[in-house]
Amino acid sequence: MTTQDKAQNDNQPEKGQAGREDGGKNGVSRGKGRPRRRKRPGKGTRPKDGTLRFIPLGGIGEIGKNMYLLEFGEDMIVIDCGLMFPEEEMLGIDFVIPDTTYLEANKDRVKGILLTHGHEDHVGALPFVLPGLDVPVYGTKLTLGMASHRLGEARPDYKPKFKEIKAGDKVKLGCFSVSFIPVCHSIPDGVALAVETPIGTVIHTGDFKLDPTPVDGRITDYSAFAELGKKGVLALMSDSTNVEKEGFTQSESVISGTLERLFREQRNRRVIISSFSSNLHRVQQVADVAARFNRKIAFAGRSMINNVDLARRLGYLQISDDMMVPLQDIDKVPHNRLVLVTTGSQGEPFSGLMLMSKGEHHRVKLGPKDVVAVFATPVPGNEKMVSNMINRLFRCRCEVIYEKSWGTHVSGHASREELKMMLSMVRPKYFVPIHGEYRMLVRHAQLANQMGVPVKNTFVMDNGDVLSITDKSAQAKSKVQAGAVLVDGLAFGELESSVMRERKDLAEDGVLVVSMTVDRRFKLLSDPMFESCGFMHLHDAEHMRKEFSDAIRHTVKKASSQRGVTVEVLENKIRGRCRDLLRKYAGTKPRVIPLITVLDR
Repeated sequence: MTTQDKAQNDNQPEKGQAGREDGGKNGVSRGKGRPRRRKRPGKGTRPKDGTLRFIPLGGIGEIGKNMYLLEFGEDMIVIDCGLMFPEEEMLGIDFVIPDTTYLEANKDRVKGILLTHGHEDHVGALPFVLPGLDVPVYGTKLTLGMASHRLGEARPDYKPKFKEIKAGDKVKLGCFSVSFIPVCHSIPDGVALAVETPIGTVIHTGDFKLDPTPVDGRITDYSAFAELGKKGVLALMSDSTNVEKEGFTQSESVISGTLERLFREQRNRRVIISSFSSNLHRVQQVADVAARFNRKIAFAGRSMINNVDLARRLGYLQISDDMMVPLQDIDKVPHNRLVLVTTGSQGEPFSGLMLMSKGEHHRVKLGPKDVVAVFATPVPGNEKMVSNMINRLFRCRCEVIYEKSWGTHVSGHASREELKMMLSMVRPKYFVPIHGEYRMLVRHAQLANQMGVPVKNTFVMDNGDVLSITDKSAQAKSKVQAGAVLVDGLAFGELESSVMRERKDLAEDGVLVVSMTVDRRFKLLSDPMFESCGFMHLHDAEHMRKEFSDAIRHTVKKASSQRGVTVEVLENKIRGRCRDLLRKYAGTKPRVIPLITVLDR
């Protein structure tokens, strides 16, 4: 997902050079052809006296798997522990988490994990990282509630050490003193972090925007940032997601106006609204407007139902019981008296709205009496899936609202003018853009330069880069191991693992299986048999099958007359001969799998 866009030389901020400090992937099995295990990071990687180190293990040059480290002396704290959803070529992968080799090798120094908010890209990797560290986790009530739910599903045997905090609280972790500052985002209870270190204050904004009229009335604390700026801020690490968008991000409260218009114009239809399941402010607005129009509300999609249930129990959603309808009872409510809120705004394969669009949902069948409103914009990379889903919704003969002109979505991230305001309030000595693709980081760094941060004090980093800050200078010239670990069910693997290469080959070229039976002198006892998948079927190409069979017979006969032949040697010879013939006939390279049975007679 990393974008390697290069800035112009005169505008490019400083970037640390890669100087390896550590290696090896701890606890990840390696197959043939994988790189040799490097030495584990050890004491030599620890910061020198008086040096503060900032190390991103994820979230730099990408949208997702956020994880950042702060180190001073023998103390280390972790900020966020997120996942990223797989790219299209990551076949069969469930999600991607940061490589935590360096963190695990230094786990005796970790004082705790600090969570900024409850989105998956900030808490989703906890089930895979936290049990190995077994350290306290600090977060607000909703954030810990969502983290607890994810841990309960993936690691029900593990008992986390959760420490609930509130905005305005301060906790002491080793030499670090951390204050939690309320910020607005697309999920309630988000916080920024002000970390007091022995050499100065570091601010990590988390995901934020400066919403003047938030749905829950909890505004970003401008005064806290301004006060820190007056006292002096050593370094600012700031959200870069919307740096390319001019002006200010709209308030989430404008969605109420869109909902009012939708319900007013579609009085005689059932309303189906698709949104992010974590955007509880939007769910609250849907419920409020539905109540004014005398409609009942139902929820579909596992994550939507789970998040709504959790938020209601914790007091973050105010929806009365008599207004809600269980999904199994929606047919008892007149079409024009119901609103259904579902997952699927990103075209996820098994989400509620996707199943409805295919006519495969077990409870909801769409038709002319329905209007579907997609209250989200496609995340980069999801455009095709969303477009295909919308086309299928039209085929269901329902009305579909998805156009930007309707104003169905508001971002949860600060745009350029808000980012300028943050820089103006904080006035940091050093600046590091985070949470964004590489071009976004570069643009944010350039914006900081325009706001008075010197180019030499601005650092566009990569995951694994180490920014070393002293009371006199800062530089990013060293590196620790970082990268991506793929999660397939409960299995872990490296991004360049042989398993992924095999999946890619199978997806592109298919597989050809050659099976045969030989005696212990490697003489054929029966005709070779062929089976193909994702490739032309040999039984449909008689001439081709005969040539393959003759070639295999010749290869086996020749090999059996040689000394030192083994099953492995014969397999390699058959594999090579089949590939030669495949190039002749098809020009493709399916994976050839010889299956040789040796009878002892």
